[in-house]
Amino acid sequence: MSHRGPTPHDSSCPGLTRASTSFLREGEYVDGRDKPGHDQKRGRWILRRILTSAATAFILSLTALIVWIASLGPLPLAKARVASSIVLDRNDKLLRAYAMEDGRWRLPVKARSGVDPVYLKLLLAYEDKRFHDHHGVDPLALGRAATQLASRGQIISGGSTITMQLARLIEPRRERSLSAKLQQIVRAIEIEQQLRKDQILDLYLALAPFGGNLEGIRAASFAYFGKEPKRLSLGEAALLVALPQSPETRRLDRYPEAARRARDRVLDRMVEQGVVSSDDAIHAKSEIVPNSRKPMPLLAPHATDQVIAGADAGISIKLTLDSDLQKVLESLARDRANALGPDMSIGILAVDNETGEVLARVGSPDYFDVRRAGQVDMTRAIRSPGSTLKPFIYGLAFEDGFVHPESLIDDRPIRFGSYAPENFDMSFQGTVPVRKALQLSLNVPAIALLDRVGPGRFSARLKAAGGALVLPKDEAPGLAMGLGGVGVTLRDLVQLYSGFPRLGSVLPLREIAVDDDAKDTREPLRLMDPVAAWQVGNALIGTPPPENAVAGRIAFKTGTSYGYRDAWSVGFDGRMTIGVWVGRPDGAPVPGILGRTTAAPILFDAFARTGKIPAALPKAPRGTLIASAARLPQPLKRFRPSGDLVRTGSEQSLKIQFPLNGSRIDASDGDRPLSQVPVKVSGGVLPMTVMVNGVSMGEIDSRRQRLVDPPGPGFFRVTVMDASGAADSVVVRIQ
Repeated sequence: MSHRGPTPHDSSCPGLTRASTSFLREGEYVDGRDKPGHDQKRGRWILRRILTSAATAFILSLTALIVWIASLGPLPLAKARVASSIVLDRNDKLLRAYAMEDGRWRLPVKARSGVDPVYLKLLLAYEDKRFHDHHGVDPLALGRAATQLASRGQIISGGSTITMQLARLIEPRRERSLSAKLQQIVRAIEIEQQLRKDQILDLYLALAPFGGNLEGIRAASFAYFGKEPKRLSLGEAALLVALPQSPETRRLDRYPEAARRARDRVLDRMVEQGVVSSDDAIHAKSEIVPNSRKPMPLLAPHATDQVIAGADAGISIKLTLDSDLQKVLESLARDRANALGPDMSIGILAVDNETGEVLARVGSPDYFDVRRAGQVDMTRAIRSPGSTLKPFIYGLAFEDGFVHPESLIDDRPIRFGSYAPENFDMSFQGTVPVRKALQLSLNVPAIALLDRVGPGRFSARLKAAGGALVLPKDEAPGLAMGLGGVGVTLRDLVQLYSGFPRLGSVLPLREIAVDDDAKDTREPLRLMDPVAAWQVGNALIGTPPPENAVAGRIAFKTGTSYGYRDAWSVGFDGRMTIGVWVGRPDGAPVPGILGRTTAAPILFDAFARTGKIPAALPKAPRGTLIASAARLPQPLKRFRPSGDLVRTGSEQSLKIQFPLNGSRIDASDGDRPLSQVPVKVSGGVLPMTVMVNGVSMGEIDSRRQRLVDPPGPGFFRVTVMDASGAADSVVVRIQ
């Protein structure tokens, strides 16, 4: 009898029933029939698992990205903005730049005002067409670069925007990896959030590499073309666009041919894009590519060194100098010094009369010439001024009213104690007008006037006007000052001379520029009264000019120091005052150098090189006495020295009996230092006043004598004036 196994539907098969139940739980088919709803539930469950995993992965990735971005820290923009220290002229032209501490040249630049528009047009067309539209990253450019990499195996046009390139320059990294590119993208977005487009472009133009230690278009333009990047040819602009792509392999001083090929490729692409015409590109390709570097600008080295010393790194300082005038005067000094000899130096200083601003300052002919001691600034060196102080003696004499330009004065042998001044040519002119005595720089009249003005008062007045006269140690002001027996700098001398065209007031010189709206805190200093200043200028404009120069256009004075060590010439018109010094920096004699034949021609050439016709001097102030000698009041017709004043009345003439005129008095009597000098007089009308160098020392007593305190070693003048106005003076020397 056959055995039949259990059928699928047999309830006696519990295992099968459990299996069927389990199949139903799994949503499988049973007997060819499906169970509605189970497949939908399973699909939703899988979708939830996928979404949950994706969300978790996204959150984890986002968290990691945020942590990574946070680890980058803030953008180092402050460090990126550090640049070379620069000094600008009054018109914002570069006088001099200083390399950074690590030797790099990085000059700040403004794209809008400091760079040729042609260059900017090529740069944006070549590097970043949508620079003004994107927010740091250009998706189209990145996609194009990725497609090129996938299809051609190389990137033909990069996907980095200028902002991304700036990010790489701010935080340079040698490796080229996905993380490095991602960092550039992040930093580019941050840069766009913190800076405007023009600021981004300015910073990029200052940091872009151009080979060696050159960073930024401005440094590259100076080094390769010797000029600011404001005016570039098409070829120069294309070359500067090409160099940052591979700055070391395209250095003009090493690989000029590679640089030329790169430039031409830039031009070819610009033609393809329709940015430039083919004819212009052909012409630009014909331009010669420089194969060496030019020196950085170096104008006014003494002035720039002075203002930069001690200043913060990366500072920008603006001076009052005019770079164009500075350049021509430096060239003038260099040419004349070469003609004079290898040991000669020249200093030139030009100032604006109205503002007191220094327009040019030449401290030496060649800053790097060791033999000439080129780094010694001869505009600030203390030297003997020769006869250049004489105009101030005459000015104070005019101010005091005891002499007029048309007064007569004697030029004949005279002694002031043991001091007997002589003229340079050892001759005497006799009686001459005061005007002519000044124009011919006669020594005796000048010393006679200084004796009347008083050396102490003369020195004090110049000091009050900003002219620091340096006397020998333990010496008091004396008559020898009038002929150069004192030290002065060219800077102080020019400042004093600028007081003549300013009609007696002097502005302290200024060399560091201030904002136009800033208040000028300098107070004018009094030199002399306006009429006296005008009279001096009116006389000096008639000084005979040097050979081949035009007369009557510049008021000037020359001077030669003792032993032919210094030759000077200082002159002015209505606009400007210029001073010239010539000599050896070590103070050695130079036989044959004279202010008139050596320094004056340089002065006149300096005025000519300003490119301006000399401006007229101011008109005579109100109250100026303009008359011939014959029409002058009797007291002004002829100058009388201090010891020859007119006395009136029947009384015995006032006479100083002690000390004697020209006497010498020892500063010590044995072991005791001299404390007082007795003054004894005869004649005259009491009361009488004693003055030493114009300063009252009290009255003569009934015994007609008085003890006075000497001012110190050197010459001093003792004057006694009685009640009738009569006076007598003697010059004494303490030694």
